[in-house]
Amino acid sequence: MKKTTPNLLLALILLAIPFGYAAYVYPSLPGTIPTHFNMRGEADGFGGKESIFLGPGIMSVVGLFTFFLLSNIKNFDPKRFKKEDDGMFKKFALFMVIFMSIMGLIITYSATGAKINITKLLLPFLGIVFSIMGWYMPKLHQNYFAGFKLPWTLENVDNWNETHKVAGKVWLYGGIVQALGTLVLPSAPAFIVFISSIAIMVIIPSVFSYRMFKNGNQIPQS
Repeated sequence: MKKTTPNLLLALILLAIPFGYAAYVYPSLPGTIPTHFNMRGEADGFGGKESIFLGPGIMSVVGLFTFFLLSNIKNFDPKRFKKEDDGMFKKFALFMVIFMSIMGLIITYSATGAKINITKLLLPFLGIVFSIMGWYMPKLHQNYFAGFKLPWTLENVDNWNETHKVAGKVWLYGGIVQALGTLVLPSAPAFIVFISSIAIMVIIPSVFSYRMFKNGNQIPQS
């Protein structure tokens, strides 16, 4: 049995959970269910009850694609891949599957017509995910598939490492701010805070990377 087989089986089980939940609630659903929500968490799109399986289906396809990509990244990125990254990428592949599975559950739950505002589930959850990704970032070695793949980070390993140290802190704390802010604020302001913080989380590491490049890729003195 290949080493990847247990992880694949676990991934398939995790991605099947939203389908199981959808099948469980299907008999009790009305003929028409919500399929899309605006930024206030209000349903503004509807479909037949069979569309309850659409969310888990999309999340499963994306989850499996991401799982296979990250689990086999050494075959796609041999120039940049380091052997010690293999275990970390396999763990991150499972993390992304868990993420997609929970997303499938949230989408399915919201389609049942539950009274809980979907933004109060989705946005705090995404904030937690971004925070966890921030914890991973400083551990990423130079590669073409994950991280801040800017011309300057791919050109210089010191630029890559320092940029991802900065990005790790920004995403770790930015994700916490997102999770707490979107949990306590009303839906519309929470959405604005979420989008604005994403922009900040992208801009700060990108500007840092460019400025380091302009300074000759010298490692900043702490």
